Amino acid sequence: MIQENFIRLFEDSFRQNWDLPAFSNYGEEVTLTYADVAKRIARLHILFDQCKIEINDKIALIGRNNANWAVTYLAAVTYGAIVVPILQDFNPNDVHHIVNHSESKLLFTGDNIWESIEEEKLSTIKAVFSLTNFNCITLLNKENKTELEENTVQEQLVLKYLQPDYINSLFHSKYPQGFYRDNVRYLDKPNDQLVSINYTSGTTGFSKGVMTSGNALAGNITFGLRTKLVAPGYRIVSFLPLAHAYGCAFDFLTPVCAGSHIYFIGKTPSPKILLKAFADVKPSVIFCVPLIIEKIYKKQIQPMLAKPSMRWVLSIPFLDQTILAQIRKKLVDAFGGEFSEIVVGGAPMNAEVEEFFHKIKFPFTIGYGMTECAPLISYSNTKNFAPKSAGKILDIMEVKIIDQDPNTGIGEICVRGENVMSGYYKNTEATSSIIDNDDWLHTGDLGTVDPEGNIFIRGRNKTMILGASGQNIYPEEIEARLNNMPYVMESLVIESNGKLIALVCPDYEAVDAEQVDQKKLEELMEENKKTLNSIVASYEAISKIQLYPHEFEKTPKKSIKRYLYSSAI
Repeated sequence: MIQENFIRLFEDSFRQNWDLPAFSNYGEEVTLTYADVAKRIARLHILFDQCKIEINDKIALIGRNNANWAVTYLAAVTYGAIVVPILQDFNPNDVHHIVNHSESKLLFTGDNIWESIEEEKLSTIKAVFSLTNFNCITLLNKENKTELEENTVQEQLVLKYLQPDYINSLFHSKYPQGFYRDNVRYLDKPNDQLVSINYTSGTTGFSKGVMTSGNALAGNITFGLRTKLVAPGYRIVSFLPLAHAYGCAFDFLTPVCAGSHIYFIGKTPSPKILLKAFADVKPSVIFCVPLIIEKIYKKQIQPMLAKPSMRWVLSIPFLDQTILAQIRKKLVDAFGGEFSEIVVGGAPMNAEVEEFFHKIKFPFTIGYGMTECAPLISYSNTKNFAPKSAGKILDIMEVKIIDQDPNTGIGEICVRGENVMSGYYKNTEATSSIIDNDDWLHTGDLGTVDPEGNIFIRGRNKTMILGASGQNIYPEEIEARLNNMPYVMESLVIESNGKLIALVCPDYEAVDAEQVDQKKLEELMEENKKTLNSIVASYEAISKIQLYPHEFEKTPKKSIKRYLYSSAI
């Protein structure tokens, strides 16, 4: 059990960092200090009391990244409730299911999301609140609904008691002398109890509710603090989805406990938006997914490297180092110029991009995790990072490889330790299928571990293709090479009648800009196929590239839903 209590971590941070800046919505002028956040949490605690919320009741939360989302999350867990963060990319039917399956009593939602939700399908919700201003949008208490409908005056009275003005009056009555550091005192809730249920994006069907204890989150947070991933006064650009385990733990919870200043990006984090935010905020550390870095590499760096003059310069000893140093400086400046490192996680990184970044000594590292571990499993800082690895197993976790291939040593990665979930909510069958009797969590990922504890991931157990002669084929490795070729935006390698087929969504922006017609595009893809087959093993050669008309459907984590394309040919 982690020694530090999850809820005490926040209590201590609010007291210690009282006057420091805590939350800003990027693009807006208002900044909340830790004192401001603590006061808003106290108001929501009063609201929860008004709604008769009890310890371990569930509070659902869905909306874009912003300060009010973060305040609501912190208010829920420090009150003793169980927060149910829902990815805003989920469709309304999934939202209805998650809210009902989790038996949530309250729902806090972005106004635009509420427009698409059918309130009659929310069977357990008592009241719905807006994340814009914490107004009570509607009452949905099924037990009292008939009575309230018979007495409109009574319904309006109840609504009044749940509105911000009335809650503020109760706040001032409770704290007539003002709200100070010493007023920040939260309940005692042991680390082994649940604090969150995260419904995974799921690539093979409907999502499952990951039961996350205070211990698992405290394990992630305290690891981030003692390794100085974040520190007091750090500036964080928070653009990963807060409802996802990676973004929640390292763009939000750990920085709060460290006393950092978080700038929330509420818009879709395109490279253009992020590069401007990085330039303005100058973040101290950046938590990122590969997609962002790979897009910047493909659009800005790759065309530069492809120029004949550049290839000639890079072939000359000593001169190449000068040019590479200039490229490195340009990249570092593009990310704000003041960060200690970029931590990449959430998905595998393209091997070509990673190799180039190592070559120019760009300060990045790659971590590995999953929602079921809240999320961190392995990490090494940029100085100790082993190339092509996913970092070193955490000191509070164990790792082993099972069912190893006798020739390659590749097998399924299994982990256990402080960060592992308590199980799937109301789904013992799914829990027993992933956690065995010795508490080992079977990740479903394939890889190896070196003597130093560095994890090397080769692919997903479910996506591995068995070759005609028994070879293990990892489609992600083939796709990573294909995605770097001309006019390829993304690809998916599948098996059809014993042959490998590559579905390719073209880079239509480049196609249109260079006025490439359909026939020419097909010829270029044929060239890509020949180039690809010349650099992969013979059993990994693809027999055909088939053009796909639009982007592949993805989970909110931006992983392709492979199961939808298993019979696409």
